[in-house]
Amino acid sequence: MPSLWSISRRRLLLGTAILSAALVGVTPAAAAEVSTEEARAIAKEAYVWGFPLVDSYRIQHSYFVDTSSPEYKGAWNEVHNTARVYTPDDKAIQTPNSDTPYSFVGADLRAEPLVLTVPEVDKGRYYSLQFIDMYTFNFAYVGSRATGNDAGSFLLAGPGWNGEKPAGVKEVIRSETEFVFVLYRTQLFGPDDIDNVKKIQAGYRVETLSSFLGRPSPPAAPTVDFLKPIGADEQKTSLGFFNQLNFILQFCPAHPSETELRARFAKIGIEPGKGFDAAGLSPEVRNAIEKGMADAWVEFENYKKSDIDTGKVSSADGFGTRAFLDGRYLDRMASAVLGIYGNSKDEAIYPAYFTDADGQPTAGGNRYTLRFGADQLPPVNSFWSLTLYELPASLLSANKLNRYLINSPMLPQLKKDADGGLTLYVQHESPGAENEANWLPTPSGPFFMIMRLYWPKTEALDGKWKAPPLERAQ
Repeated sequence: MPSLWSISRRRLLLGTAILSAALVGVTPAAAAEVSTEEARAIAKEAYVWGFPLVDSYRIQHSYFVDTSSPEYKGAWNEVHNTARVYTPDDKAIQTPNSDTPYSFVGADLRAEPLVLTVPEVDKGRYYSLQFIDMYTFNFAYVGSRATGNDAGSFLLAGPGWNGEKPAGVKEVIRSETEFVFVLYRTQLFGPDDIDNVKKIQAGYRVETLSSFLGRPSPPAAPTVDFLKPIGADEQKTSLGFFNQLNFILQFCPAHPSETELRARFAKIGIEPGKGFDAAGLSPEVRNAIEKGMADAWVEFENYKKSDIDTGKVSSADGFGTRAFLDGRYLDRMASAVLGIYGNSKDEAIYPAYFTDADGQPTAGGNRYTLRFGADQLPPVNSFWSLTLYELPASLLSANKLNRYLINSPMLPQLKKDADGGLTLYVQHESPGAENEANWLPTPSGPFFMIMRLYWPKTEALDGKWKAPPLERAQ
């Protein structure tokens, strides 16, 4: 059925030419025609807009391209299961959860769509597939909340596919970018539950549409010579950031809402598939662009202090579809910096503790308590957790208990207050044997905590329920 295939021979030849162009250093000649003030402003705007794309590429390169990386999962277009929860040894993704063993698919949709099949999952267990495009928009979900726990197959198509939904497929999910990251979460109830999770993970299947239909494969997409990403620290200051952004953009057709934005970026040499030749810039323009990058980080830090740390905005504001974020690129950048690949608010919300009840930064030299009243536990349809991360890495913090979180499946083992409430102890040293069940160990230095409410109830979404304050113990 020819209408099923998205890639014509002409498109393949064009793709080959684009990929070849990506390897050629192109001097951003247009940059000579802008003032240093304009170049600085454009660089700042492009950095805020592009940071999530560049950081996401760094992670996915380590997962699906770099076979020497300790984070390598395997090839594109396959399911890769991690039958364990994350620990401090997992360092690729900032603020990982340690509640739900992950599965991963790096989807290359250039040649044809993929069909993702999920098994029936027992009704009391949460699971989800989060579909994340190259911009880091969460554009679709499959799972307990979105589609239920029944078995089914779902077709994932790239921007060039124009086919119809085949028989045996529940839903067609369309991406606006040619590569997609699918992040699976499967709830683990406790250490003795891991074999049940493994059985569910074994039922996650991915195949090409041609394989699903039993038909010949279309022509293969051009081989990609993936650009080696710069490191997380280099991303903050290196002009290689824009070279990497240009490489990524060849797989991201411009959205109509961003046509003018892309044209403005091109003034300083940010164009899909072209090399960004920093050496070809004048010293003045180069300096202006570097200052623009620094300006972006200043804006982020100011926004974090004024809006995020104070609770004016939350994770609910920073993750979601393109339509939901609606041009709020600073929110998108902040979300990528603080917790890339977070869920959209209907799937999960993440109250954060960067400061205590007095507005002071959280630090391991202090002792804190977090108390839930008897009827004030997080309202969820699935489960909740509180996870601690050390700074500046935003990674799980090693401790002698190997305890990185406290969550609702642990409630039967936690000690209740006399009135039925629950007090958690957040500190570096043990709060005493009688309270250790409720102890979340901190590092000796700075840290922060993220509460996760999976499939939150209405009162959590509309603000009627508030996360309790983190009180510093006297």
